[in-house]
Amino acid sequence: MTDPRDMVSVRYMVGDVAEALDFYTGILGFEVLTKIVPVFADVARGNLRLLLSGPDSSAGRPMPDGEMPGPGGWNRIHLIVGDIDAEVARLRAAGARFRNDILEGPGGKQILLLDPSGNVVELFQPATFPSA
Repeated sequence: MTDPRDMVSVRYMVGDVAEALDFYTGILGFEVLTKIVPVFADVARGNLRLLLSGPDSSAGRPMPDGEMPGPGGWNRIHLIVGDIDAEVARLRAAGARFRNDILEGPGGKQILLLDPSGNVVELFQPATFPSA
């Protein structure tokens, strides 16, 4: 396992830490690093460390103006997949929710997957470029 200090860390606010753990480990293949359910967990996939902070974690405390941190939004982690069509079919069969359908552009194909709290995970299949 890579030392967490050498990893890229992203924090997601989640509504239910146990549910988020099941999603990221059971469906997306992350490995558990720390598990303090129901408050916090962190998981890893390659050099990505994803911090899953529940409503009762220190990251869930209100800001000075009273605004509450919460899940969702458009920022996202980006996972590269080899066959996006097969991966989307597998995830749909597992009950996963998506924000859109597969989009294709010059760089490849992408789709936005939602975790159980509404945080976005982008699945991306790079375009295959012919060799010169």
